[in-house]
Amino acid sequence: MKNVVLALGTNLGDKRANLLTARELLQNQIGEELRVSKIYNTPSWGFDSYDFLNQVVVYKTALSPTSLLNEVEKIEKALGRRNKTVKKEDNIPIYVDRVIDIDILLYENEVINTSQLTVPHPKIVEREFVLRPLVDIFKDEVIAPFTKSFNSFLTQISCITI
Repeated sequence: MKNVVLALGTNLGDKRANLLTARELLQNQIGEELRVSKIYNTPSWGFDSYDFLNQVVVYKTALSPTSLLNEVEKIEKALGRRNKTVKKEDNIPIYVDRVIDIDILLYENEVINTSQLTVPHPKIVEREFVLRPLVDIFKDEVIAPFTKSFNSFLTQISCITI
């Protein structure tokens, strides 16, 4: 059994219900829910739209990384997720509104780099809406493969220069 850390986000419909439904489906499909962050209301990132509700959840799973990704994508689709980020011809991501977005942030302490999946999530330490809930769960723990805590990363990106 492996511990996996997932980020959940939603900015359409009944956002709290979307998060709760996603967590229930995840528990049914991938494994036991172990830890849950607070829910954060955050502005959309990468595009202008409705605010998101974001949350991070830790699960224990017997699924392989590829099987986990497949289950996550099935759950997103079942909840009404239309498209993942689409890339223009100039390779710049286009972000869109979504009923649910589920990202695999961490899979145990493994580093995974395939055409389908990159873990740790490549933007994990750049996004405040991911770091704040991670700090709820891990406080000042250093989680491999990182060499400092998520709180340290959060402090770095939250600094305001005067």
